[in-house]
Amino acid sequence: MLTLAAGMPRAGSGWHYNLLHDLILAGGGRDARVIRKRYLLHPFLTEVNCNIRALSAKRLLPVMLPAVLGNEFAIKTHSAPSPLAKRLMETGRMRVSYIYRDPRAALLSAMEYGQRARAAGSTNAFSPLENFEDALQFILDYVHIGEQWLGLDTVHSLSYENFLNNYEDETQRMIAFLDIEKYQPEVDVVLAKYHPHSKGAESKGMHFQYGEAQRFRSVLTSDELEQANNSLSPHLERMDYEI
Repeated sequence: MLTLAAGMPRAGSGWHYNLLHDLILAGGGRDARVIRKRYLLHPFLTEVNCNIRALSAKRLLPVMLPAVLGNEFAIKTHSAPSPLAKRLMETGRMRVSYIYRDPRAALLSAMEYGQRARAAGSTNAFSPLENFEDALQFILDYVHIGEQWLGLDTVHSLSYENFLNNYEDETQRMIAFLDIEKYQPEVDVVLAKYHPHSKGAESKGMHFQYGEAQRFRSVLTSDELEQANNSLSPHLERMDYEI
C-alpha cells in the first residue's frame, strides 16, 4: 500500500508527512528513504521528504512498483490528483491524507519564507514571491489544487489549525485511517515526538517558524487583508474559515 501525504504549501505539510511516515514505520511498514535507495527511485522522489512532485504516470508508476511488491510506505506531494492517482485510490492501491490551512496564513508564511531566502542569498520555491500579489496568486493556485483533493470522498483530510490545537484527536483519526494498532509502544513514541508542544519541534521534521493560526490578521495591511478576503472568500467559506 502506498500512502500519499498531500498538502498545501506552508500548511504543516512537512510535519504531516513525517508523522504519517513514522506511524507507518511503527506499524510495521517500510522507511521511504530505504525504499527510494533500494528501488533506485532517486529520479522520482526528492531527498527531502520523498516528494514525488507531479503525479504523472512516468513518476507514479515506478514508485508504485515497491508498493505492489508488498511494501507499505509514504511519499509526499503538493500537486493535484491526476487521473492515474484517482484510479489507484479507487482500486485501493493508494490512500491519501491531505492537509490544508487558512490560505491567508499560508500566503503570509510563503511570502515571509521567500523573503528570508532572498535575504540569505538562497533560492527555493518561495523566493520568487517578491510581494503580496505574487504570494496571493501562488496560494490561489494551491487552493484550487486543494479543492480537487477535498472533493474526493476517500481522502482523509485535516486542517493545520485542528492538527495544532487538537493534536490528540487528529492523530487518533490518522491512526484509524492508517489502520494500525494504536496501543503499540512504538506508536506512542512517534506521537510524543511530533507533538506540537514537544521540545525541539523545528529539528524533528515539523518545520515550525511561528505556528500562529491567525497571525496574518495583524501582519497583513488592511488593504492586503481585504484583497485576500475578496479573492479567497468562496474557498474560505468551503473550508469553514471566517472572513
